[in-house]
Amino acid sequence: MTQSLPAPESAGHDHQHGYINRKDDYLKRLRRIEGQARGLQRMVEDEKYCIDILTQVSAMTKALQSVALGLLEEHMSHCVVDAARAGGREADEKIREASDAIARLVRS
Repeated sequence: MTQSLPAPESAGHDHQHGYINRKDDYLKRLRRIEGQARGLQRMVEDEKYCIDILTQVSAMTKALQSVALGLLEEHMSHCVVDAARAGGREADEKIREASDAIARLVRS
């Protein structure tokens, strides 16, 4: 009899993600960023000065980076630490996922 492996978290099983305790904070920040994006669209529609638009793009970029870094910190301190305690293939996979995420953030 073969034993099946548990589904990965991204497949939707009942794992509680590390950011869950700050979910409302993240949603509030993302809604604010959404408002910034709409503001940028209005600025372009209204043909505002390009430097003013770029200043707002920079502010929005920093806000997104802040969300990304917060989520990465939550992932490292919760998901990666839990997997490292368990060891084995799951630990290796979580560390690889975190490394890949960091690489994507650095490139962006």
